[in-house]
Amino acid sequence: MSEVNDEIRTHDLLPGEVARRSGVAISALHFYEREGLVSSVRSAGNQRRYHRDVLRRLAFIRVSQGVGVSLAEIREALARLPEGRTPTRADWSRLSRSWRSDLDARISRLERLRDTLDDCIGCGCLSMRSCRLANPGDALAEYGDGPIRLLGRASDR
Repeated sequence: MSEVNDEIRTHDLLPGEVARRSGVAISALHFYEREGLVSSVRSAGNQRRYHRDVLRRLAFIRVSQGVGVSLAEIREALARLPEGRTPTRADWSRLSRSWRSDLDARISRLERLRDTLDDCIGCGCLSMRSCRLANPGDALAEYGDGPIRLLGRASDR
């Protein structure tokens, strides 16, 4: 993802500066670069330099990961952003709208989990007929008795 660039802009950032300003470790910065989420240019001395727009991209990555968006989804979204300029508010708004239905579905599942959590007595039985969390509708009954998942007799559903 990196490229050699003889015209390093004076306002480009060193990896340490990016790490300090973004709160992302240098190792994470390099990982994100290997994963195609951010990019750098190389100086004549083969040192990485990051354009300032990387700070917004890193913030976007961190927030997205914080709400459960996968790196693959983040990479796909970042690929739709313009190269050569800092993404605008409209760019970010467009990306966030594309995730809204998925996030709404996740919120709904989490609310359902929260609202039914007190039904679980925490006994560890994974084939209880009444357990709406681990075994809705007693779907694991077809695999036999006991802790079906723990014994590896059924795939995780």
